[in-house]
Amino acid sequence: MEAKAAILVVEDEEAIRAGLCDILTYHGYVPTAVETGEEGLRHGLDGRYALILLDIMLPGVSGFDVCRALRAERPQQAILLLTARGAEEDVVHGFHCGADDYVTKPFSVSELMARIEALLRRTSATARAETTPFGFGAWYVDPAAFTASRGDETIALSRREIDLLALFMRERGRIVSRRTLLVEVWGMAHVERIETRTVDMHIAKLRKKIAADGRVTIETVRGEGYRFVG
Repeated sequence: MEAKAAILVVEDEEAIRAGLCDILTYHGYVPTAVETGEEGLRHGLDGRYALILLDIMLPGVSGFDVCRALRAERPQQAILLLTARGAEEDVVHGFHCGADDYVTKPFSVSELMARIEALLRRTSATARAETTPFGFGAWYVDPAAFTASRGDETIALSRREIDLLALFMRERGRIVSRRTLLVEVWGMAHVERIETRTVDMHIAKLRKKIAADGRVTIETVRGEGYRFVG
């Protein structure tokens, strides 16, 4: 099978690291494996990888710290966290550090590959997408710079946050379901059995960033989804 993309695996447990590499190789990817946070950060900054699979619990520098450092230097880098810590606060912290998505151990091969392929599809689509700035309420969003500005205030945005804002702006005043968000923003083809906590946590984080005078412009429509009402 022709190789699809290079993927960096940062995992300290040898059995899991070897298993991940075998799975990725079988599906046509080219994995590079390291076992410490320091090695992961060095490879992530020095190399070019379509995706970085990053364990949170690493010796030395933690996966959270590696993720934060990579995101600061490589805003467009796709990062998928691997974690045995499925508590909501840990997942939210991972998103705050810049992760695009997460998979909780133990995970099935089918779930892992679905998440990897969805993230790579979204990354590829974003790279080809328009980078024209747009308005979102009082904010001026610049996709090329990964920022949003309002007066003298400027905030950093992740690739996914920009995609969410762009979708909500296009659908202004209309309800956008979680299913639509998973398909359009996460790039998932089959979402019937995918849990939606990822969507909810991304929205919660985005709300905090763009809240104007304490008002939330992305409202929750119970049982339906979300709606931009700014």
